[in-house]
Amino acid sequence: MEAGIVGLPNVGKSTLFNALTEAGAESNNYPFCTIEPNVGIISVPDPNLTVLQDHIETEKVLPATTQIVDIAGLVKGASEGAGLGNKFLSHIRNVDAILQVVRCFEDGDITHVDGSIDAIRDVETIETELMLADMQVVENSLQKVKKTARSGDKDAIRRQALLEKCEACLGEGKPVRSLEIPDPEDQKEMKSLALLSAKDVLYVANVGEDEVESGNAQTEALAGYAAERNSEVILVSARIEEELSELEGEDRQEMLESLGMTEPALHRIIRGVYHLLGLQSYYTAGPKEIRAWTIPQGATAPQAAGVIHGDFERGFIRANIFSIEDLQSFGSEQAIKDAGKMRTEGKEYVMQTGDVCHFLFNV
Repeated sequence: MEAGIVGLPNVGKSTLFNALTEAGAESNNYPFCTIEPNVGIISVPDPNLTVLQDHIETEKVLPATTQIVDIAGLVKGASEGAGLGNKFLSHIRNVDAILQVVRCFEDGDITHVDGSIDAIRDVETIETELMLADMQVVENSLQKVKKTARSGDKDAIRRQALLEKCEACLGEGKPVRSLEIPDPEDQKEMKSLALLSAKDVLYVANVGEDEVESGNAQTEALAGYAAERNSEVILVSARIEEELSELEGEDRQEMLESLGMTEPALHRIIRGVYHLLGLQSYYTAGPKEIRAWTIPQGATAPQAAGVIHGDFERGFIRANIFSIEDLQSFGSEQAIKDAGKMRTEGKEYVMQTGDVCHFLFNV
């Protein structure tokens, strides 16, 4: 799983990136502080791994991970060369989701490129630039494919029809993700185009330190905007998250309690991305390692096995599965077996969140 952070300059993107990845990216009060894209790996917070480790002795624990890409701030006209952000859009073309950081706090000491705070205006600026960049891609692709389509090539004809549908959508000022594309072949084609406005968006509202729980008028407007687009908003103080990321153990817990928070907001962000993309985790556990694996919701047991290795999927025989809840109830894998709670599932089984699996295969 990979997510790209976008937003206007000076909205807190790099500060949030530092909090998420503890990478120490440069963060200052001037536009285009980020020049080269920052890339970091995040471990997905997962309490189930703690449960597994409490009950199964192992040498190491490997959480699921996601890669985060932070690019230069985008400004109005970026798709036509204004500012610097357009140079780095290629770095987020292949991400799975976009985290759009939106400034929702007032601070006279931190400049705003448009001179005032307006969450909806800022979101629409970014959305427009992504769509304009996509229009360039679509128009260029259409020019190339039309020549082949005129020869009667079926694949080219299909591609041309899809591109024309995208062109019409973008021409109406709508992101490509608003299109309904039921055909599986067209869905594959869409993915290969890597259009920015086709990606799902999670809005991250950067608020003042005293507004993380309550929000403000800007976050309320943003929540309404997101809801109309089947998305959601997560409130975060990037500055608080950065401070929390520098603390460990009891010190971090004390700061959370002092702020009335039960967990860092970055946990909510990562869960938000998981929900947005329709993902879930399952686990393998043994004496050498306990590991979380990321799969789409609705994946079958063979598909889940294939995430580990293609041979596991091709030669899948069956899966022996127990749940995290059963492990908590019975205390060990052997006790689960003795109680008759270890399940044997075949090729049609649809994986459930919290499944712990042993796969049997033969290639």
